[in-house]
Amino acid sequence: MGSKDAGSPPVRDVLIVGGGTAGWLAAAYLARTLAISQPGGARISLVESPDIGILGVGEGTFPSIQRTLRRIGIDESVFMRESEATFKQGIRFDHWVRPPDTPGRSHYFHPFESAITPEGMDLLPYWLLGCADDGIGIDTAVTVQKGVADASLAPKRPGEADYAGALNYAYHFDAVKFARLLRTVAIDLGVRHVVDTVDAVPLAEDGTIAGVLTHRNGRLTADLYIDCTGFSAQLIGQALKSPYQSCRQWLFCDRAVALQVPYDRPDAPIPSYTISTAQEAGWTWDIGLESRRGIGHVYSSDHTDDTRAEQVLRDYIGPAAADKAARTFRFEAGFRPRPWVGNCVAIGLSGGFFEPLESTGIVMIEVAAVLLTSLFPWAGDMATAARQFNRIMRQRYERAADFLKLHYCLTRRTDTAFWRDNAEGATLPDTLRDLLDRWRHRPPEGLDFDLNLDTFSEASWRFVLYGMEYGTDLAAQAGAFRHKDEARRHFAAIRAGTTQALAALPRHRDLIQQIYRHGLRPRPSFGTAQASQSALSAGLAGLSR
Repeated sequence: MGSKDAGSPPVRDVLIVGGGTAGWLAAAYLARTLAISQPGGARISLVESPDIGILGVGEGTFPSIQRTLRRIGIDESVFMRESEATFKQGIRFDHWVRPPDTPGRSHYFHPFESAITPEGMDLLPYWLLGCADDGIGIDTAVTVQKGVADASLAPKRPGEADYAGALNYAYHFDAVKFARLLRTVAIDLGVRHVVDTVDAVPLAEDGTIAGVLTHRNGRLTADLYIDCTGFSAQLIGQALKSPYQSCRQWLFCDRAVALQVPYDRPDAPIPSYTISTAQEAGWTWDIGLESRRGIGHVYSSDHTDDTRAEQVLRDYIGPAAADKAARTFRFEAGFRPRPWVGNCVAIGLSGGFFEPLESTGIVMIEVAAVLLTSLFPWAGDMATAARQFNRIMRQRYERAADFLKLHYCLTRRTDTAFWRDNAEGATLPDTLRDLLDRWRHRPPEGLDFDLNLDTFSEASWRFVLYGMEYGTDLAAQAGAFRHKDEARRHFAAIRAGTTQALAALPRHRDLIQQIYRHGLRPRPSFGTAQASQSALSAGLAGLSR
């Protein structure tokens, strides 16, 4: 496939094909970072069909979204109000280890904090050695966040700065409203918006894209094209034939059915985590927005059928689902090893998609946008940029597949074929099998990960690994851990910090409603009381990070 080499004309004109979260997030991010408003900066257009909608059932994110929104220049209060966003402090996994009504813990929590103290002490080995209370999960022992989230409290208080709080967090939001906000921001930044349908994508003699033919505006051309056309992959897949690599042999889920339901009362608590509940042939997500819950069931068509899957979803919801229409969609877990071909880059579903577990979809959009900004081929050196972009994105997807499979393969469930098949060693990637072998006698360490290539940090792997009750045996090196008394003091301080946090942090719904009405307004000064609250905030941050 041909591409521009060094010495080719400079790249200035960018055409994004497709809107939605991927298209408009890429447009806004590139507009902010590629000097679109400056002489010599990039010129960005986005063409989207008026006929393609978005399923706004509620979307989850990872804490990296804070950095992305800050870089684009969106105030947190504006983002939350316009996107109907709520806070997300992690993911609660119900019945992933064992079926309901069986002895043992019924759930575990993946918080957005870590097991490292402010002084740099790693509490995880001491938890493995039993220095915390007997039977206490890692999610409760090393951070206050589970207690806060279980109580439906917020991770911050009114008056705290944008994108900052006592506890780390991400968001849930309405995908339709979020895309609409991003569109407004991108257009204000100078992105040209074309509402039209792309009918064809002709290729040049060298195999690159020669333009896109639209229904009303004719041919639109650019130096660089970004494919955000979703699963249809109109440019990267249909026109350029970049192959799609399936991960179905590891990640079985390939269907989802979703709907929205209201709360049972206007003042109902809003959970500040995603609730992921294991089902007979997949799992359900349950996301709390301000006015409703977005709920869906992700499942494997090899282990159930669409009718049964929808019934499982409705049974999970109960009577509130009775008169609600559900929408089913299909996907193939996988990615394109070459998401940049010639003068076209795929971002979003056109480049790859795994099930929405751990919010991988939006994380990968963020990664691709940041990477494209860093590698933008100003001088026309497409081939050089494409090689690095493809290598990094391919490895990102491969490592993310390992992380997602980790959630399934350690299950102790044998009640259905879906869970038995997931625990079969033959369904594990070799790379994940190697990691699990390393961790039989030591916990995950920084040396196991490369944050240039790993989307999920060491802390995330640890919380899922031990939430799924993996047995790392430290008996051979127990004597090397000489700070057990200090660790016990930290565990006690975290228990006390949880009590403080429960008294100090506001109800999640109360803070959300205040932000929608007034924004994150500074708190008035109340002398010593204000100083006490500031000290508490610092203390919570110290305990939880």
